[in-house]
Formats: sequence, C-alpha cells, structure tokens
Amino acid sequence: MSTATAKNHSGPVLDWTAGHGPVTGALSATTGAFAVAATGAATAMPPGWALAVGAAGALGHTVVGLRVRNAGRTLATRAASWLVGAGWTTWAMTHGPLTWAALGSLATIGVGIGAAARSTALFEEAREDEALAAEQRQIAAELSAERRAIATEWVDRIQRVCSITVRVLGVEMWETGAGYSIDAELPTGGATWNKIAAESPRLSADARLPHGCTATASPGIHQGRVIIDVTTVNVLEQERTYPTDYSVLSVHTGIPWGYRTNAQQILAYLREQCALVVGPTGSGKTNMVHAILAGFARAEDILTWVIDLNAGSAGLPWVLPALNGQITREDGKPVRPGIDWLAGTFDEAMTMLDTAVRVAKQRKMGYQALLSKANTDLLPISARIPQIMLVIDEGAEILASPDRQVRKLGEKILEVIRIARAMGVRTVLTALGATGSVLGNLMIRREGKVRVALTGGETEGMDLSKMFPGSRGLRVDQAPYKGAGFMGTPESPAALFKTWRILPNQIRDITAATSDRHPVLDDVSAKAAGPAYTRRWDAERTAWMRDQATTDPAGDVSPAAGPGTGLRLSALSSAQPQSPEDELARRFREEIDAQFGTAPDPHTTEGEGQERPAGLNLSALRGEQDSPAQQAALAALLAAGREGTGASAIARALADAYGTTRQTVVGWLKTWVEDGTAVRVGEGTKARYVHRSHASDD
Repeated sequence: MSTATAKNHSGPVLDWTAGHGPVTGALSATTGAFAVAATGAATAMPPGWALAVGAAGALGHTVVGLRVRNAGRTLATRAASWLVGAGWTTWAMTHGPLTWAALGSLATIGVGIGAAARSTALFEEAREDEALAAEQRQIAAELSAERRAIATEWVDRIQRVCSITVRVLGVEMWETGAGYSIDAELPTGGATWNKIAAESPRLSADARLPHGCTATASPGIHQGRVIIDVTTVNVLEQERTYPTDYSVLSVHTGIPWGYRTNAQQILAYLREQCALVVGPTGSGKTNMVHAILAGFARAEDILTWVIDLNAGSAGLPWVLPALNGQITREDGKPVRPGIDWLAGTFDEAMTMLDTAVRVAKQRKMGYQALLSKANTDLLPISARIPQIMLVIDEGAEILASPDRQVRKLGEKILEVIRIARAMGVRTVLTALGATGSVLGNLMIRREGKVRVALTGGETEGMDLSKMFPGSRGLRVDQAPYKGAGFMGTPESPAALFKTWRILPNQIRDITAATSDRHPVLDDVSAKAAGPAYTRRWDAERTAWMRDQATTDPAGDVSPAAGPGTGLRLSALSSAQPQSPEDELARRFREEIDAQFGTAPDPHTTEGEGQERPAGLNLSALRGEQDSPAQQAALAALLAAGREGTGASAIARALADAYGTTRQTVVGWLKTWVEDGTAVRVGEGTKARYVHRSHASDD
C-alpha cells in the first residue's frame, strides 16, 4: 500500500506494538491454544509437549512477577492461566479440538482468563496507587515534622524576644534553599506586625543566624497576620553576574534590578514612578546604573536617554562599540546603540531635556483620541508608543547645585518629572548619598518612590531614615558588600538586596542581542522632537564620545591621545569669573595646567635608556577606574604643594569644567587618605589635605 493510500484509509488502525489488555490477552491465549491443539491433532504431536510448554510459561511469568514485585494474586492468576490453557490443549489434542465440548470449554476458559486478568490489573493499579500515596505521605510527614519543629521554635522565640504569642499557620521553604517564610496569626489585643519587625536584629541574634542573614517581618494577608522571612544563607556576599537570559521585558511587567536575600529577583515598576539610586564612591553605583540600562535595553517598549555630565561615562559602554562597528549581529546587520540618546555635555543635556518636555506636551495633544478610546488618562505605552526613561547620573546633585547654569538644568529635570508622568516620560536619578540636600526636594520625594541605597558599608552621608521613612531596623552594616544595599518600591517595602555584576563584554552582548528589539519613537513624538533628536548621532554631535577613548581594544594609543594631551582645566572652563572666588578658581586651574600634565598612556612601557616623558601620570598613581574629574582633583591636590588644600577649593576649581560638587570631592579625599595617597592635616574646619609626595618632604 502506498503512503498516500495509507493516509487516506478511513478504517480502524491496529497498533501491533501495543501490549495486551484483558480482552485481547484472552483472545490471544484461546486462539493460540486452539491453533496448537488443531496442529498437534493433525500431526500426531505427543500431548505432553503442550503440557510442558504451559508449565514453562507459568514458571517464567512467576519469576518475572517476583522480580517486579507483583502481588501473590497476580502471580497465581497468570500461572493458572498458562496451566489451564496447556491442560485444555493437551486434552483437545487427544479428543479432537473441533467438538462442541472442546470449543465450548475453550470459550469458557477465555472468558475466565479475561475476567481474572481484568481483576488482577485493577488490583495492581490500586496497589501501585497505595504505594505511591504511602511514599508521598511519608515525605509529607517528614516535611511536616520539619515545619512543625520550625513553627514551635519561632513561636517560643517571638514570645521570648517580642513578648507576643503568635500562632503559626504555615511554613514555606524557599525554592532557592536560602531560607523559609513563616505565616503567623497575631494575638488579639491590638498587636501589630510592626512590633515584630522592630525586633528583627534581636530575633536574628536569638536564632543564631549567619552574618548577613536576617529575620524580617512584613504585613500578612490582613492586619491580624504577619509574614516572617528568615534567611539562612547569605546570598549577598556572593558575586553574581547579570543573568544571561536576555528575554523580552516590558515596562508593564517590571524591570529586574537585583535580587533579595531569598535570591529572588526584585522588579522596578516605572510606568508611573520615578526612581532614585544613591551610593557613595566605591559602593557599586556605576555598576547598578549599567544593570538598570541592561533591563531597559531588553524592554520592547522603552527608549533610554542618558545624561552624564562626567564625560558621559555611564552611557559610553552602551554606545561606542556600536558606533565604532566593534560588534555585529548574527545576520550581519549593523547594531544599534544600547541606549537611544547620550548627553555628556551641558548643552546636549539641555537639548535632551527640552526635547523631552516637547514630546510630553505634544503627546498630550496628539493622543487625545487614543486616550478617549481607551478611557484612561495614562497614555497606553507599547512598542508602538514607547516610554522614554531618562537616566541622569548624579542628577540629584544637579538639582542641589549652587551653580546658576547647572541649576537651570535641574529646573528642566523637575519640569520633566512634573508634567510627563501620564505621557510616559520618567526619570532615574542617582546621587552620592542619602542626605537632606538630595532628598530635600518635595518633587523627588513624591515622585521617586522606587528607591535604592547602595551602602558598601559606608556610613557617611547615608541617612536611611530619610531615604526610607517609616522603615525600621535598616542599618548600613547589614550590607557591607559592594553592590549591596536596600531597595524599596511601592509594591515591596525597603529591605536588603544586591544588584548583579555586569562587565563590558556582557554589555556588548546585550547590545547586540537586543539591537532589533529597541522601539522607534512614535510619529507624534518624533514630530515634536524634531532635528534635535533625529540628528543626535551626527558626527559633530558625537565627536566628544570618541575623544574619551584614549586606547583601542588592543591597547594602542589612539590619535586623539597625543603626547601633548594634558588636563587643560582652564580651557574646559568657558565661563568668565564673576566673583573673587571664581577668579581664584580660574588661577588655580591655570596653575595646574602650567605645572602638571597627564601622561599620554599609563600602559606605555619604557625601554632601556628611554627617558620617561614629562608630566604627572595620574592614572598610574590612582588607577584606571578614576574619572577625568577625579584625576583633575588629584592634580589640584598636587598643585597645592606642601601647604595643602581643602575640599571646597578643589570643588570650585572643577565646578565649571566637570560640575563636581564639594560632597563628591570629600568622598575622594576620604578614599585617598585611607589608601595613603593623601595625608589629612588638622581637624574640623581647619582640616587640609596634602599629597603624599609633598607630605614626605616635611
């Protein structure tokens, strides 16, 4: 039969590989016995052979049944079926298989075999189900015993530490193996979960939890219930890289920013909320920004605009590999930058913010019909109408800056935050500390409900009570690890978390993997954005980005980094001095330029007899991770000589060129004192700092 004919055949199809059931098994046994009896009678076969075959079959099935642990009833039924069939065959061979007595008895035997087989099959199924149920009951009993022990232990502990008698309703073991959660009912009389939450450190100590593990309380299903999360494995001390799963995300489903102490991801929902991320130098804030940008790059309905007045360092790894053609897609097509727009200068940042304001206003007018049809006042964000996320590095410092020019930028940021929520333009601001100057703005406190405080063990300028008002028991020493801290959202109260480590190679991988996923600006918004947006990647607009790179991936010096390259702080300052302090800062910059230059390449090796190039190798003294502003600050410290200088003087010298604040300089000076680069002389307001090369001359 051809294949086509077989496919068109509409009759019953027999599966010859299937096993026998009670009916087919009985038919097979009776027809087989009749065939053997008829053949034996016709050929004068000795009847004893049929009886021997039946005995062998009964023995074989009994052995197999014992190996698979069949019930005795099943073993007896199968052995009897073989023996009865063999006995009938032996009798029929001698008396003739075609008599009515032979055929009637064979039919009776077949019915009996089928009924017995059905009965034993049902018995075996029930037996297997009972065995499985018994095994499950044993496992459940063991788990229940463990949970009962945990429940009893914590009831006693809460009574002992908090003077509250709770009733544990359930214990859930975390799938990650990092701890468990206890669902407890509070006693009558007005006891609240807050009382247990306030005793978190004492509960953790009483439970003898490892360092970094906590017992934290949160609201239950209603006000008479409490959930206590107990961490038994400190996942925060482990360094975990950003997940390699670059699947599609959305602003509506949340963007993962890190993981909690139970190793589960924590999501940031930013459709209506802005975010604030604070962290001192060395806390992992820049890495956190890259993790945030990675999540935005994976989203199909987000366009990311980045402002970083510190030479655009936060966004360059997401832009330069694509602009320079260093990465390609698997299909050979060019790769789009990982972010949609990058501003590293004051003028470009102001252009970006003006564009964001125009887009928000144009969306309010251009999408009235869509809003009416959807019966909402929130613009329906999708891949067709993407949300714009403005990531502004050290944006909180911009808002608090005393500089008039920078203050204009801050006012524009506040305008975006104020008018653009419904139209899908939100911001992520970063800052160096959780201080009153950062959180003093009502707009930031009201709109920035997604908050992150990376501590890194740093206590200076980290007022967690201001960052997370109403949250108790948060201490900086609970998160001494780089990249760890506290995160709170409207959906999740402030608690310990850690962000993933993300390296430049992975940034390039994410950029390539998500290149075809980035949405394009919708027509209504693009019309409002105009040429300022469409020409954002023009050569003259991006020349400053390429100037930042002094070496290519092979380590060779690029043409932009010639021997004459220096700090040139005075050339970077375009503003004319307006006061005696400004005049002093100008003279300070000129003195630095006159006396010190930055070595062209810290990796350049010197051959035998080759004279070391003149100038100060700031990169060699500090480290490649230092920003240009930090290197300029170190040069200012050296220029001060044996007399030394203070944070205010250095901040004034760098304010025009880099927008650096005094608080930032204080953090650098503290780090330099700790690693021996600088020496602190005096205390309080009389304190000054001297570079170690000058301090050794004293």
